[in-house]
Amino acid sequence: MHYTVQLLFYLHASLSLFVLFCQTATTVQKYSMSDKELKEYTSEDVSKHTTTDSCWLIIGNSSNGGPKVYDVTKYLDDHPGGAEVMLDVAGQNADEFFEDIGHSKEARNELAKYLIGNYKLTEEEMAKMKADAEKKAAQGGSSSMMLIVLVALVAIYIAYSQMNS
Repeated sequence: MHYTVQLLFYLHASLSLFVLFCQTATTVQKYSMSDKELKEYTSEDVSKHTTTDSCWLIIGNSSNGGPKVYDVTKYLDDHPGGAEVMLDVAGQNADEFFEDIGHSKEARNELAKYLIGNYKLTEEEMAKMKADAEKKAAQGGSSSMMLIVLVALVAIYIAYSQMNS
């Protein structure tokens, strides 16, 4: 009976940590300006800003408040990866590149300082964004389930090891 209680304790603790991890990983960034105060920009607007004199990026997706437009011209010299990294994606949607790098909370806070507007999605872009979000959600669901099973197995192994000690 004692070992069953221990097993349940380890399982509960492991699942609690997993839930906390999931909540932290999906925290949505809040922007300092309300969406109503922000101007809307189109692809055509943003595509004109691709130089060191005027460098705009589109960053954001359905999981973090939607695509926003940032004027990062004044940040080019300060970017830890160098200006060239941002200039390579200037005037276009840089969200995938931004997210793939795994920028820190501090980097996201720094980015928020350069927010100038919302990106106006075309119907085609909205459909693609929705499809990408659904695909990601479907993939994430199976990954989460595998992680839960893995955590449960580790908890069972720990309890079993202690029973035999």
